[in-house]
Amino acid sequence: MALLFFGKDPNSNGDNCPSVWVDDTSADLVMQGVKADKATEAECLKVGGIPDHEGVVRIPVSMVDQIRKACDEAEQRAAIR
Repeated sequence: MALLFFGKDPNSNGDNCPSVWVDDTSADLVMQGVKADKATEAECLKVGGIPDHEGVVRIPVSMVDQIRKACDEAEQRAAIR
């Protein structure tokens, strides 16, 4: 497995910030983001549980361009599998 890097939050300092990758084997998106606060998590829980192996993260809107590119790449990789 290798991760294809698509970008970090352009509004951050470049260290330890929200990022997006595509797994070159599964075509899954891999995202790093700020852990959601309790109020956000509570809103998410209204539609179902959050298993221990999952988490809620907040991805800034400034990352939409990188996420869009990563989604396009993931779709292309999934189509050729």
